[in-house]
Amino acid sequence: MEREDILSMNANPLVRELGKLPEEWQRRDLLDIIERRGITNIRFRYPAGDGRLKELKLPVGNAYQVERLLAEGERVDGSSLFKGMIDQSCADLYVVPIYKTAFLDPFAENALALYCRFYDRSGKPAAITPDNVLARANERFRSKTALELLALGEVEYYLIFDDEKRLFPLKPQAAYQESSPFAKKQEVTDEIMLTTARITGHVKYAHSEVGNISEVRSEQKELDGKQMEQHEVEFLLAPIEDMARYIMISKWVIRNVAMKHGLNATFAPKLDEGDAGSGLHFHLACRKDGKSVMTDAKGKLSAIGKKMIAGLLDLAPSLTAFGNTVPSAYLRLVPGQEAPTRVCWSESSRCALVRVPLGWQNVNNMAMRENPAQEEPFTAVENLQTVEFRVPDGSADVYMLLAGFCVALEKGITGKNSLQAANRLHVVGNIFKDEALLKKLKPLPASCCESAMALEKARRLYEKDGVFPREVIDFAINRLLAHDDETMNDELAKLSNKDRLREARKIMYKFLHAM
Repeated sequence: MEREDILSMNANPLVRELGKLPEEWQRRDLLDIIERRGITNIRFRYPAGDGRLKELKLPVGNAYQVERLLAEGERVDGSSLFKGMIDQSCADLYVVPIYKTAFLDPFAENALALYCRFYDRSGKPAAITPDNVLARANERFRSKTALELLALGEVEYYLIFDDEKRLFPLKPQAAYQESSPFAKKQEVTDEIMLTTARITGHVKYAHSEVGNISEVRSEQKELDGKQMEQHEVEFLLAPIEDMARYIMISKWVIRNVAMKHGLNATFAPKLDEGDAGSGLHFHLACRKDGKSVMTDAKGKLSAIGKKMIAGLLDLAPSLTAFGNTVPSAYLRLVPGQEAPTRVCWSESSRCALVRVPLGWQNVNNMAMRENPAQEEPFTAVENLQTVEFRVPDGSADVYMLLAGFCVALEKGITGKNSLQAANRLHVVGNIFKDEALLKKLKPLPASCCESAMALEKARRLYEKDGVFPREVIDFAINRLLAHDDETMNDELAKLSNKDRLREARKIMYKFLHAM
């Protein structure tokens, strides 16, 4: 595809207006946009210690003020953004704009938004902030493996709304890729998809998911009697640091679009027994010199791909410390809900911790069979094979999780026994129908407390070469231990079915807006 076509078809309107890809944008380009569009305010956005996107609003005063802002950034209070990690005595941080992330803010009038990186008082990337932890982990991965790491995320969420008419009802657990009128909020999900696409330029698709809760029973007024409908936004493969940003932005967009339409939205890991929880699955792939290394000459998963899986399986228990951060996360990781509970991998099973999805290997131009008038075949220029890590959910600390992937994948790719480990942990079919196999497979942590212990056990791997500062690991462990949920499942098991469901719902709804 020619460069002009790439620019003209880009979802981001600033790409079309400037005639440049985001990676080519300079300060002058943004100043031109501000002047030409009459931008009256600039919004800086950045991730904080609570896993949410934060904002600094900056009015446009004069040309010099705006240019200085774009060149030097602004000052923020790090001790408030990263409570428990940064001491008040050395709290100041700089937030410095990343030009390629600029977008027209869809929820503010005449506003240009930019994503920022954190810098310390010496003018260097701040060691303790999530963006820089991921950057260090990614750089170490590149230096040790000579590979580039790509990722795509599947963001699952529920919309919560009143539906008094109850027309075209759906059966529970039967809403996957449903269309209207059975899927109820198409105008909302369309806006979410298109807004996210315009900002990131990297949305693959959106669709309704399995979950459909027709009437919520809760002591919380914002939930009781409401209907819940599950949806997903999935991204295209992108460099792993960019993907962290896309996930953060997508969650911000989903919540704002929902509020605009008078709805609620949640990424809570679990909302009711027997109903699908909201995962945050990640597909991962590596390439060298711009070419995928995920398959061999026969189109099968390559040795590097298998080593990647071995690394993910090895550190899977400790990765839950970043990917499953609240007690309700461990009510999702149960058999029968397409959620993993054992450390294993498979080509097809959605019960496996790592799955190898279809990747268009050894097939091409299938549409030509259905469209005989098509004469010119399509030539693919990229290999789409990935491996999918299915454990994380909507409570994930995204930057820390993706940094953890870098550590796990490096360990797997450089490990001497990784291929043997991958072969040993490969399964076929439904593992829950084979009790002997199930007993051989290591279980995942069953609570935040167990997750914290797994991270404590593996912390040296994460802290090696200063990739994860000690304070960051301490914070993650203490955040998990604070939930004091070690006996949660045992206590629930002692209750009658009615009482267990009531208490489980309290746990689930407590973390409606966890991250």
